[in-house]
Amino acid sequence: MEQLIIQNKIYEVRGTRVMLDKDLAELYQVEVKVLNQAVKRNIKRFPPDFMFQLNKEEWDNLKSQFVTSSWGGIRKLPFAFTEQGLAMLSGILNSDIAIYVNIAIMRAFVAIRQGLPAVNTHQELEELKNRVKALEKLSEETLSAINDLSEDNRKELDDVYMALSQLARKKEIQQSPIGYKTIQERREKE
Repeated sequence: MEQLIIQNKIYEVRGTRVMLDKDLAELYQVEVKVLNQAVKRNIKRFPPDFMFQLNKEEWDNLKSQFVTSSWGGIRKLPFAFTEQGLAMLSGILNSDIAIYVNIAIMRAFVAIRQGLPAVNTHQELEELKNRVKALEKLSEETLSAINDLSEDNRKELDDVYMALSQLARKKEIQQSPIGYKTIQERREKE
């Protein structure tokens, strides 16, 4: 089973990484009802820190994170299983598929805990590193260009401001009244 598929079904609820009963049932290839019945028959194995039922707000918040909803119309709020609850679940589900899936789930939790990227090959990891470096270089070049432009723009704006202030001073000095002068006004100036 591909680790990435499982990692995409691990969510964080109440500050804890969990898997939902619907996803687990899909992985174990059983109905949700069958999975939950097995849990209820062994409820003493699942204290609240191993398994809990989502409340309406948590469920709505979780559903809003998905672009397309494949959850369908559920009647009951789903159960969330912590890593310890998943380990306990392996003790009550005894099929070969359940054993295989549980091993894959445990590996997925370990990979997430160790912060390993969900890439399959060394080549993919190197490609991701190169892309990040290229983006960082592009960002630095872009910021440098913006700084250069803003410095140039500042100088040009200073020049425009100086030219406008010089024009304003000239206009104050040369301004004469508009209109006709009367004969008496002309004589007074002479």
